[in-house]
Amino acid sequence: MSKDKKSVFSRIAYFIIIIILVFVALKLYDRYKINNFNEFVRTEYKPYISEFVRDDQVKYSDKSSYKISSPKENDAMFYKTISVIPNTPYKVTCMVKTENVKTMKEASSAGAHISIANTVEKSKSITGTNDWQKLEFIFNSKNRTSVDLGFRLGGYDDNCTGTAWFSDFTIESGHKNTSTNWNFACFVFENTNVQIENNGATNNIQLSMTMNDISDMRQNMSRFKASCEELSKNKMTVDYDFITIKEPITTLSYDLDNGYYVAPSNIEKIIEPYIQKEHYDHIFVCVRLGDDEHQKDIPVYDWIGLGGMDYLGIGFSNIRLPNSDRSYTYKYDARINTFPEEVFIHEFLHSLERNSEEYGYDVPALHDYAKYGYKDERYVGLKKWYADYMNCEIKTNNGYVGLNKDIYTCKPNSESDFTYSYKLDEFKEPENIFEEIKMIITKAVENVGSITMKKEENEI
Repeated sequence: MSKDKKSVFSRIAYFIIIIILVFVALKLYDRYKINNFNEFVRTEYKPYISEFVRDDQVKYSDKSSYKISSPKENDAMFYKTISVIPNTPYKVTCMVKTENVKTMKEASSAGAHISIANTVEKSKSITGTNDWQKLEFIFNSKNRTSVDLGFRLGGYDDNCTGTAWFSDFTIESGHKNTSTNWNFACFVFENTNVQIENNGATNNIQLSMTMNDISDMRQNMSRFKASCEELSKNKMTVDYDFITIKEPITTLSYDLDNGYYVAPSNIEKIIEPYIQKEHYDHIFVCVRLGDDEHQKDIPVYDWIGLGGMDYLGIGFSNIRLPNSDRSYTYKYDARINTFPEEVFIHEFLHSLERNSEEYGYDVPALHDYAKYGYKDERYVGLKKWYADYMNCEIKTNNGYVGLNKDIYTCKPNSESDFTYSYKLDEFKEPENIFEEIKMIITKAVENVGSITMKKEENEI
C-alpha cells in the first residue's frame, strides 16, 4: 500500500474514531442530563421503588423538570441543605404538575408538596391529576442555621402513588413581623357524621351541637380574648373570627394515646377557603364527639382539649365538648366555674410551649405545674399557673422561669413578611454545558476534600 493510501486510510480511521467518541460522549451526556439532580439528594422511605429522573419532554420552562414517579406506595423526596439565618422568615416556591397522585389514607396531608425533611413543616399538598401550578411554602428558620428543603411525593405520615414534576425553584428571605397581636380562628363544626370501628364493628355515628353548645363556644372565645390579655399582662393582644360550619366532619384521626380526634387533614378541604382569605396565627376546632345517647360510640381518652398540632405552620387545637349537657366545663357560674375558657388557654399555651422549644428557649413543661407547687384550684382551675407561666414568673431556686416575652412575637409568618424580600441563589441551575462541567469538577474536588478530611480525622 502506498504512503498516500495509508495516509488517507489513517485520516478516515481517525475521523471515524472521533465520530464514535463524540457519539459516545453525547450518549453519556444525555444519560447524565436525565440523572443529574444537581446538588439535590434523592431519598425514599422504601428503597428502589420510586424513580427520579430529569424530564426533557414534560417541563414548565426551558429547563428539564425534576420528576418523581412512584408505581407503588412510597414517600420519595429530593432535598438540598440550605443555610439560613436564625429567626428569619423564608418563602420557597416551585411549579408542580401531577398525574394520578393518590394517598394511602382517606384523610391525608400527603401528596406533591414542599417540606423540610424530618419535620412536619410543609406546604399544602396536591393530589390527583393537575396541570402546572405554583406551590408556595413559608417557614421560619427559628433557631436553625440550616434546613433540608425537600420537594416531595408522599408525606410525613402517609405514602403516595403517581407522578409529580417539579420545576423553577425559588427561595427568598423576608423580615420578621414583631407585632404581638395574634389573630385566631375558631371553627365550630355543628355536625359530625363518621364511620367508627369499635370492638370489631363499624358504626355510623351522627352527632349535632345544640344552640347552647354554640353559645358556650362563642362566650368562651370572648373570655379567651380577655384572659389572654389579662394573664399575659398585655404582652399579647387577641383578635378572632368565630366561624360556624354546618358541613359535617366525615373522618376522624386515631392514635393509641388519644383515641379519636380531629386532625388538620380531616377538615382541610372545608377550612381552606377561610385560610386563603385571612391569615390566622392559631386555629381552634370545636367538635362534639359524644353526647348522653352516644357516650362511648367514639372512643376518646382523657382529654377535653388537644393541642400541639400544626396546620401549614399554624398552631392547631381541638376543643371537645363534654358528652353530658349537665357539664359546666365551658359554662361560667360563680358557684362552680369562673374560668370556663381554661381549655382554650391551655391548648394555645401548648403551641407557645412548642414554639419556645423550637426557637431555642428553655421553658417548663405546661403539665408540670405540681412540680413547681401549683394546684388545680376550685372555681379557677390552673389560672395562677397560667399567669406566672405566661410572664416568666414561676419561682425556682435558680430564679424565675416561664415563657420568654419574645415568644409573643414568634407568630406564623405570612405573605406580608415578604413585602421587602431578598432573593437567594440557592437553587440556581447551570445555564449551559460549560457551567455544568464546572459544577461536576467542583463537586468532585469537594468530594475529594471531604474524603481527605475524613481520612485525616480517622488518623487523628
